[in-house]
Amino acid sequence: MTLSPDDRAAIVELISLHGHVFDDGDLDRLDVLFTPSVVYDVSELGGGALHGIDAIRTAALALGDHNPVGHHVTNVVVTEHGDGRAGVRSKGIGVNADGTVGSVTYEDTVVATEAGWRIDHRRVVPRRVPLNGRRA
Repeated sequence: MTLSPDDRAAIVELISLHGHVFDDGDLDRLDVLFTPSVVYDVSELGGGALHGIDAIRTAALALGDHNPVGHHVTNVVVTEHGDGRAGVRSKGIGVNADGTVGSVTYEDTVVATEAGWRIDHRRVVPRRVPLNGRRA
């Protein structure tokens, strides 16, 4: 399967929609983002790998006021994998209620479903040092 320009646009819109759904607290609509069997890996942030939409919803509610007030995504790169799958790498900026800001990289696998493109696996990688720690 070759990704059409429409597929690419739909995938980028899906990745962008993530922030709106979470920031609006619209956790009953997580199915517009994720497959039912999604793995949402926030291990590097201390949250482990969350399996399924209900686990993501439960974790977000448990974080409560510690959730970012703003999820902003940029630098979206889509890579065709074939078989109705694509890889997506993007940058995320999270703004917290206290004004602090953090940066992550989202590493996603998205799949074409009857309902449209959905995230089937997401790994959230925090960015904590410049140049990924590379030195001269």
